Amino acid sequence: MSTGPQSPAAAHASKAAGRPRAFSGIQPSGAPHLGNDLGAIRNYVRLQDEFEAIYCIVDYHALTSTHDPDVIRQRTREMAASLLALGLDPERCTLFVQSHRPEVTELAWLLTTVTPVSWLERTPTYKEKREQQPDDVNHGLLTYPVLQAADIVIYKASVVPVGKDQSAHLELSREIVRRFNNHYGDTFPEPQAAFTDAPTVLGTDGVRKMSKSLGNTIEILATPDVIRRQVMSMVTDTQRILRTQPGRPEVCNVCQLHRFFGPDWEEIQDGERTARTGCVDTKKLLADRIVAHYAPARDRFEELMGHPAEVDGILEAGADRLAPIARATIDEVHRKMGLR
Repeated sequence: MSTGPQSPAAAHASKAAGRPRAFSGIQPSGAPHLGNDLGAIRNYVRLQDEFEAIYCIVDYHALTSTHDPDVIRQRTREMAASLLALGLDPERCTLFVQSHRPEVTELAWLLTTVTPVSWLERTPTYKEKREQQPDDVNHGLLTYPVLQAADIVIYKASVVPVGKDQSAHLELSREIVRRFNNHYGDTFPEPQAAFTDAPTVLGTDGVRKMSKSLGNTIEILATPDVIRRQVMSMVTDTQRILRTQPGRPEVCNVCQLHRFFGPDWEEIQDGERTARTGCVDTKKLLADRIVAHYAPARDRFEELMGHPAEVDGILEAGADRLAPIARATIDEVHRKMGLR
């Protein structure tokens, strides 16, 4: 006898059964740049079929540096629309906004009671943020890693996809979990790193990591004219002054990025090395390929931003799907800590 179609939540649960649960959070920084896609989002898309994948737009974390509510709302929706446009499928993963499951803030507080202050003060991110925003060294900057740990363990995620340069951040979450489990018994799995081959993408300055705060980004969902202007501004091989001089593709950021946008990247590098091609030619080709590669995502992003209710509905459904897990974890922690 037919039981009728499954609900979206039930269908998702049946697909996810038997796979390890993975969690990753991303800052609501608005529409992503090239570094975001190559460094994280492409892996998010791939991991949808390997894990029970949970992806979170971490708006609570964003409040440590952004205090304009309209900016937070806009950037959160832009990031959600971007992730969907770039390939996240709400039938294959769970996408939600951190604050839509506020149980995580209670768990973060409970975890702070077992986390030594010295652990937090030594984190490189805290030291970096103190330098970046010396007039706004708020408490959230210090306890940021505890909330990160809570983000992961409230859903009992056992795997966190990270680049190898981020392993230190995950290790602090593991230390917090170990300390909690030592105090209150085996409660949370120690999250393991699923190391990705995500590259560190240099910005248009060719020196520093691509970052909006540094103004050295390539905005992949912007108009073709904007993308071309940003690519053409890229610093290449600073020692290649004349068109007739051979280049050094191994230090040329433009040549390195061609790896991600065509199978002929070795031929392109050889052209630079032998001076068959010039830097301007190579940049024009890269700009054309980036524009073409992201054209479907750009159209989908614009469509989603024109229908905010569709985006909001996907985010709400994701948060609803996680509600039973979050509540069960909080209930368990209450019992173990003597709060029930």
